[in-house]
Amino acid sequence: MTDDAHSEPLVHALLADGTTVCIRPVAPGDHEQVQGLYEEMSPENLRLRFFAASRRSAALAADRACASVRPGYRALLAEKQGQVIGLAEYDTGGGKEEAEISIAVADGLHHRGVGTLLVEHLVSAARAEGIATFTADALSENREVLQLFADLGLRTSRRFDGPEVRCTIELGEDDTYLSAVEARGRAANVTSLESLLRPEAIAVVGAGRKAGSVGRAVLHHLHAGGYTGRLLAVNPAASSILGVPSYPSVAALPRTPDLVVVAVPAAAVPATADECGKAGAKALLVLSAGLDSTQTRALMSSCRTYGMRLVGPNCLGISNTEPALRLDATFAADHPRAGTAGVAVQSGGVGIALLDGLSRLGIGVSSFASLGDKYDVSGNDMLQWWESDGRTDLALLHLESFGNPRAFSRTARRVTRRMPLLTVDAGRTEAGRRAAASHTAAAATPTMTRRALFTQAGITATQSVGELLETAALMHSQPLPAGTRVAIVTNAGGAGVLAADACSEAGLALPPLTPELIDALLAVLPDGASVGNPVDATAAVTEDQLRDSVDLIMGHPGVDAVLLALVPTAVARATGDDLVRALTDAPAHGAKPVITVRLEQDLPVKLLPAVGGGTIPSYAEPQAAARALSHAAHRAAWLSRPAGTVPQLDEVDTDRAREVTDTYLTAHPDGGWLDPRTCAALLACYGIPQLPWAWAETEDEAVLAAERLRGPDGRVVMKAHWPGLLHKSEQQAVHLDLQGDAQVRAAFRDFETRFDGLLTGVVVQPLASRGTELLAGVVQDEVFGPLVLFGLGGTATDILRDHAARLAPLTDHDVHDLITSPRCAPLLFGARGSGPVDLAALEQLLLRLSRMAADLPQLAEADFNPVLASPGGVSVLDVRVRLLPRTSHDPHLRRLR
Repeated sequence: MTDDAHSEPLVHALLADGTTVCIRPVAPGDHEQVQGLYEEMSPENLRLRFFAASRRSAALAADRACASVRPGYRALLAEKQGQVIGLAEYDTGGGKEEAEISIAVADGLHHRGVGTLLVEHLVSAARAEGIATFTADALSENREVLQLFADLGLRTSRRFDGPEVRCTIELGEDDTYLSAVEARGRAANVTSLESLLRPEAIAVVGAGRKAGSVGRAVLHHLHAGGYTGRLLAVNPAASSILGVPSYPSVAALPRTPDLVVVAVPAAAVPATADECGKAGAKALLVLSAGLDSTQTRALMSSCRTYGMRLVGPNCLGISNTEPALRLDATFAADHPRAGTAGVAVQSGGVGIALLDGLSRLGIGVSSFASLGDKYDVSGNDMLQWWESDGRTDLALLHLESFGNPRAFSRTARRVTRRMPLLTVDAGRTEAGRRAAASHTAAAATPTMTRRALFTQAGITATQSVGELLETAALMHSQPLPAGTRVAIVTNAGGAGVLAADACSEAGLALPPLTPELIDALLAVLPDGASVGNPVDATAAVTEDQLRDSVDLIMGHPGVDAVLLALVPTAVARATGDDLVRALTDAPAHGAKPVITVRLEQDLPVKLLPAVGGGTIPSYAEPQAAARALSHAAHRAAWLSRPAGTVPQLDEVDTDRAREVTDTYLTAHPDGGWLDPRTCAALLACYGIPQLPWAWAETEDEAVLAAERLRGPDGRVVMKAHWPGLLHKSEQQAVHLDLQGDAQVRAAFRDFETRFDGLLTGVVVQPLASRGTELLAGVVQDEVFGPLVLFGLGGTATDILRDHAARLAPLTDHDVHDLITSPRCAPLLFGARGSGPVDLAALEQLLLRLSRMAADLPQLAEADFNPVLASPGGVSVLDVRVRLLPRTSHDPHLRRLR
């Protein structure tokens, strides 16, 4: 183990009771505190830790933990407000794959998760060092530590030897362990948010005596909204504001507030946060904007030191509409309506729009958080809160950035199986994209990366706030459709045509009605009705006739949803018929959604109250209705599939791949593009098939290689190579269809002449047989991790841009989606009589590429173009791989932002 292994920065994480601790490596200067940790233990706990109650053991343990860095040893401590409260260490004893672990927790802090949290961090560090197993000796009566090991989620075995027991813990990563870590983190996180979202006392700092200040507006909202807890103000120039008692400082408050709302100038935020921490506050809501980097660091330092959760800065506020709480700490114009939708946004303006829209629709809000600059509490935190609050059944997000997308994805996959999770796909332009170095990097846009996350996590991504509300209205009020088959009923032919176009454009199907259904409809509709799909019931249709026809269609197994396109007519008015009432007064239609489009409607979407207490969504535009139905159908399809699994792969040598990577980066500390031989060595570690090839540095070597590699037709291909050459076709660095020694020699001499001073060698390959040219590649996103791309390859790949993407590691479902998503997919399944390609081999290629990217964080990008796919197999014809000196990052390790 190198010194660098001990240089990781300190992190903060939550204990089981929601308090914050610092996890960091032990340093020599910690000797006194570490020794004190042991010396303050009771004799009984000392005996359980050291198998004897010797005070001398404390000094020896501190000596060992605080000694200088040495190979195979690592010690981490947990610290709360500068006080060491726990220590965990492992020692390989000079070995490589096994380490002995020990844990100590301060008296009085047991059963709060200190030891478990430390062990999780040791597990992450040990895996990065290649350690596969932990061992630990304990007294059989030490039930606490034995239970800790048993509850980790890792495979653990015990061997008893008299009063002692030997525990062996296998560190292999699997979903069981990740789920256990996630469950512990979720419980701790939700507990820590109680003070923020269910505070018993709130203080507002910065509420002025005159109207117009943000602090005063929030204080007014809290007071007027009927907040049921203790409400206090802090203002040295007033004894009362808006009828709320005011005090000169946080320290002077008559009781410690759980939540402090901070609405002071940016320069005063750090001092205010420090004062709140010293007073014992548990959460901060910082509305102030314009903090510079120094002020931000000071704010976060106070939050972490004193264990305060933080929303903001630069935000609109938070709300929790629970009747027993009635918390509205925002400066929005109106109070949110109580309801069942959880909302988290980064933009205050978007937050106001969503609050207003949900209130108008009658859906209402369970809780709301404007995250602002999102230095602590994030969308992931809010998802976990809604999952456990017992009130939320619909989640709406507007996130402009992701702090830990892979952890967010795991949470979202779980939450969205319980409730719809909708978002606005914000920032869809290419504005921040760096110049791309390969075809794969050129294709991997931020939009593609975000959409891959949304698709894999089952998140419904909309293009606007309006579309978000339109979709929320349907998912809140109607069952999900079993498929995409929609029947349209209208009283005006033109409206039916518009609806049909909108449905087709949204990817919905309009199946023809069966003869039996047609006869049944003609029997109830007025003369002149046209019974196709759309069903034109004519302007003469009555309320009862419309209700009967909808009932008939809803009962037909070939229809998944019904859309009514209605326009007001003088005929209906004259007869007193209300066609909308045909829907709202009808009994519930069961498991199929029914929606309506009313072109004269003044609002984009409404929820019409129906008999029995339900609602029916009504849209002003058919496009909005069709989009909402399409989103609902996609959600239903996602829910119908079981969660995917990452398949096990044979013939994978991860250790050898890391050796290849380390060797290259040792020789090239700044990273770079691998030469063909190193590329081939790396691909061989993952069983990725390449077309046979040979390396040649002289004309004679090229001839010999050609003789060895010629296929039945005797033709070969020659490709020039030098460091940094990426797009060979653009540089005219490829010769095709070379026959005979003379042509091979001429091609080599051409390269030598044109690329004099650059050429380091050539790659000789047999001319590939016919097949479909594809692109497969990886880009390592610094935030999202590895993104796998797939689609049409060859020289036109950048022009046609026919690609799909998914985040690694790929599951079996992800691979299927990757192959079927591009427009070229029909070619792979035998379109135009060519016969299907070897789909199993193509799946294996993508899975192995995904595994390589997941194993190697140094893999900045890989570009396989073309990949030749045919019925006989799949082979990579050309490879480019770029490595950068990056360290692994455990996205699932429990830590605060």
